[in-house]
Amino acid sequence: MAKRSDMPPRERAARALCRKNGLPENTKFEGRPMWESYLDTVDTVIAALGDYAGPEIAIVPRLKLGPDGD
Repeated sequence: MAKRSDMPPRERAARALCRKNGLPENTKFEGRPMWESYLDTVDTVIAALGDYAGPEIAIVPRLKLGPDGD
């Protein structure tokens, strides 16, 4: 496993969510490391942050939020 400081921000966030839920990051789930199952959640949060997310993760599509932010 790469040092956390060398990981892309999306991977660091997904691994953190995995640990927070008490799951081992690298256990296989549906043939892939468990942490990868959290990438969709990470992308949703990043998209909701909009411009606050920073340029290093600008590849994540932005959510189209309603007028109340939902």
